[in-house]
Amino acid sequence: MKIWPGYSYPLGAVYDGTGTNFSVFSEIADRVELCLFGEDGGETRIDLPEVTGFCWHAYLPEVVPGQRYGFRVHGPWDPENGHRCNPAKLLLDPYAKAIEGDVKWDEAVFPYRFDEGPDTLNDTDSAPFMPLSVVQQPYFDWSGDRNLNLQWHETVIYETHVKGFSMRNPAVPEDLRGTYAGLAHPASIEHLTDLGVTAVELMPVHQFIHDKHLVDRGLRNYWGYNSIGFFAPHNEYAADKRPGGAVAEFKEMTRSLHQAGIEVILDVVYNHTAEGNHLGPMLCFKGLDNAYYYRLTEDQRYYMDYTGTGNTLNMRHPHALQLLMDSLRYWILEMHVDGFRFDLASALARELHDVDRLSAFFDIIQQDPVISQVKLIAEPWDVGEGGYQVGNFPPGWSEWNGKYRDLMRDFWRGENKTLGEFGYRFTGSSDLYQDTTRLPFASINFITAHDGFTLQDLVSYNEKHNEANGEDNQDGEDHNRSFNCGAEGPTDDPGILALRAQQKRNFLATLFLSQGVPMILGGDEIGRTQQGNNNAYCQDNEVSWYDWENIDEDHLEFTQRLIDFVHKHPVFRRRRWFHGRAIHGEEIQDIGWFTFEGEQMAEDHWGEDFAKSLGIFLNGATIPNPFPKGAPVTDDTFLILINAHHEPLPFTLPSSNWGETWHTVLDTHTGWMEDGAEVIQAKGGREVQARSLVVLRHAA
Repeated sequence: MKIWPGYSYPLGAVYDGTGTNFSVFSEIADRVELCLFGEDGGETRIDLPEVTGFCWHAYLPEVVPGQRYGFRVHGPWDPENGHRCNPAKLLLDPYAKAIEGDVKWDEAVFPYRFDEGPDTLNDTDSAPFMPLSVVQQPYFDWSGDRNLNLQWHETVIYETHVKGFSMRNPAVPEDLRGTYAGLAHPASIEHLTDLGVTAVELMPVHQFIHDKHLVDRGLRNYWGYNSIGFFAPHNEYAADKRPGGAVAEFKEMTRSLHQAGIEVILDVVYNHTAEGNHLGPMLCFKGLDNAYYYRLTEDQRYYMDYTGTGNTLNMRHPHALQLLMDSLRYWILEMHVDGFRFDLASALARELHDVDRLSAFFDIIQQDPVISQVKLIAEPWDVGEGGYQVGNFPPGWSEWNGKYRDLMRDFWRGENKTLGEFGYRFTGSSDLYQDTTRLPFASINFITAHDGFTLQDLVSYNEKHNEANGEDNQDGEDHNRSFNCGAEGPTDDPGILALRAQQKRNFLATLFLSQGVPMILGGDEIGRTQQGNNNAYCQDNEVSWYDWENIDEDHLEFTQRLIDFVHKHPVFRRRRWFHGRAIHGEEIQDIGWFTFEGEQMAEDHWGEDFAKSLGIFLNGATIPNPFPKGAPVTDDTFLILINAHHEPLPFTLPSSNWGETWHTVLDTHTGWMEDGAEVIQAKGGREVQARSLVVLRHAA
C-alpha cells in the first residue's frame, strides 16, 4: 500500500477525491499506528510516518470512502502521572465523521484487568469489541438549501428525540420509524408545521455509547448524553445501515426540515465523554492523551467530575478547544444545522474550579465568524460547586431559564409568595439578563423538558415513579413542583380530568404569552405520558416513544391555535424590554399591572404572600422595534386576567383610560371564543374561574 507523508491539518480522515489523509493529535505518544479493517474483519497496521506539532499523519492514495479504521497509540502507561497509553486498545478517531457499530462490553475494552485494579495494564486486544471509524464521502447535493436565519423573536422551539418522535407513528413506514428519515417523513413534517414550531431541538445525535451498567440491566442510554464521537451522527438513528449512511441521511433530514421552514438545533455534550472515570473503558481520548484531554485531580489517577458522569473535558488546552470548535463548525458548514444547546454549559466555562463566563471557551466562540452567528443556548448549570449560573452567560447567548420553569410550576399549583417573581418571568426575566445588555430572547422559557415530568405527568403525579429504571426510585428529581389535581396517576374522575386539562392549558398559555423564546417538550401537545417517570433516560421503549394512536385531539387543537395566535401578534414577541412607563408623553404605558379589583398595582401588592391573581395590560401600539425595512410594528392591545387561586375571583376591568371595550379571546376554563362573542366594557366585571386565565382584546 502506498503511504505518503500527508498533512497535519485537517485532523481526522479526509477524502479528497483521489485518496485519504489521516491525522490525529497526541502529545504523549511515542508511536501511532493507523489500523485499517477489511470486510472480513482483518486488520492492517500502518505506522504514521510523520509528526508535525504533535499531529501524526499520512496520506493513503488507495483509501476511499467506506474504509473502516482506528488508531493504536504507543506511549507511557503511568496512571500516577495521568498517562494511560495502551496499544492493545483500538481507539476511535476523535474527528471521525462516521462510526460503525457499538461497544461490546467485554473486559478487553477496559485498559486494566478487573481483578487486579485500575493501575494494572490489560494487554488484551480490544478491536473485536470496538466500533470502527469510517472514512466518509464528503460530497452531497444540498439543492439550494440555505440557512433560514429565523430571528429569535420569531422562534418556537420543539425539543424532541429523533427515535422517540416517529417510532410508534403508523403514518411513517415501519422501516423508517425511529430514524432521521422518519423525522423527515412528510407525516412528521406535517405535524410540526401544523403545530407551528419553527425549530426542532434534537436531543443528542453525536455518536454515543450505551453504558455498561445499563446494558447489564437490560436497559439502554435512550437520551444519549454519553458522547464519544463529536463529528459523527449516531448510527442507530439511520435507516441506511451502510457504512457512513447516517451522514447522508442526517443531511437529507436537515434539508427537508429547512424546506418546511424549520430550523435544526442540536443538543450537544462537549463537557464529558463516554469513557467515564478511572474505572471506565478506553475508547478514544484516554488512550490518545489522557492528561491532555481530561481534567485530572491533584492525584492524577483520578478525574475532576463537574458533570456527574465521571470525567470533564479539559477546555484549558488548545487541542481540546480546537476539537470542540472544529466540531461546531463542521455541523454548521457541512451538516447545515442552525444552532446548539450546550449540555451542562457551566462545565465548559470552568478555568480552574470556578465558573468563569469569560473563559477561553466563550472568548473563542465570540470571535469565530461562523459559530457566533448561529443560535447558541446554554444549559446554565453543572453539578459542581457554584455551577448554577442562570443569567450569567455572555451577550450573544440564550439560556434555558430554569427559574422560569420553577416559578410557573409553583404559581399554577397555588404556592404563596410567587407573584413578585411572576412579573419578572412573564416579561422576559429582565432581572437576569438586562444588566448584561441582553434582550428578552436570552430567556428560553419552558415548563417541561426531557429531564423531568411531561406536561401530562406534571398535572397527574405528585411523586416520581421511576421504578422501571432499576434504581429503587432513588434517581430523578424529588422536588417536581407538580400537582396531581386530586389523584395520583390515571383516574376516571371527570372533575379531576377537567382540572388537569385546564392546568395544561394554563401552563401552555402562560408559556406562549410570556416574553422570551418558548420551548415546548415534544409530545406535550398530544398528551404524552411517561407514567410518572421523571428520569426516563434509560427507557428506550413505549415509556418514552410518542403514542400517536392515543392523541388528545382537543389539547392538540388548543396548542395549535395558541401558537398560531402568538405568531400573529408581535406584542407577545417583543424584541426589547418593557419600560412600564408612559410612552412619548402619553398617559397609557407599554405595560400595566392591575389587581383583580381593577386598580393599578402598588409596590406592596407584589409582596403579599397570599396574592395569586393579577391583570396584565399589553399595549400593542408601543412596540419599539420596527420591521427589518423600517415599517413600524403595531398590534392589538390585550388584557390578561390571571387567577391561580383555588376559587373563582370577580375581576373588575381597568378604567376607560386603558381601553373602552374588550372582547374575550381565550378562557382556559372554557377554551377559545369567537371574536365578539363576549364583550366587556371598561370597569365591567368578569368572573375568572379558579386556576384559569382569560385573554381580552381591545376593540379599537
